[in-house]
Amino acid sequence: MNPELMLPVSALYTGLFLLLMLALAANVVRQRLGGQVSMGDGGNPTLAQAIRAHGNAAEYVPLVLIGLALLELTGAPATVLHLYGGLFFLGRLLHAIGMTRPRAVNKARQLGIALSWLIMLAMAIHLIGCKVLGLS
Repeated sequence: MNPELMLPVSALYTGLFLLLMLALAANVVRQRLGGQVSMGDGGNPTLAQAIRAHGNAAEYVPLVLIGLALLELTGAPATVLHLYGGLFFLGRLLHAIGMTRPRAVNKARQLGIALSWLIMLAMAIHLIGCKVLGLS
């Protein structure tokens, strides 16, 4: 395999996000077993929070990993890719922690989603700039 075609930065963040997704899925299973719930949330608010924390990550993470890989393929600098990947990971981690807190709205969740959206916006502008303006 040609080493130039490999995506080492994207692979790193994909691995980190796989671990996060496994942790969130394990939390759902733990809540299901504890509440003896097979399907849905069984009216258990803690299980419902765990399901949404996992689902929310599943909604955001894949698109950003695709964007990260595309930026890496366009030749974006590794430092920029690590900035995007690292801050997005921090944002998703904060959001997941916030989603497991008893209060519906909290600082971790708010900071996590704000950071996630900021990185998504920056990556979108970067990707569009690569295509339209020929930037890397």
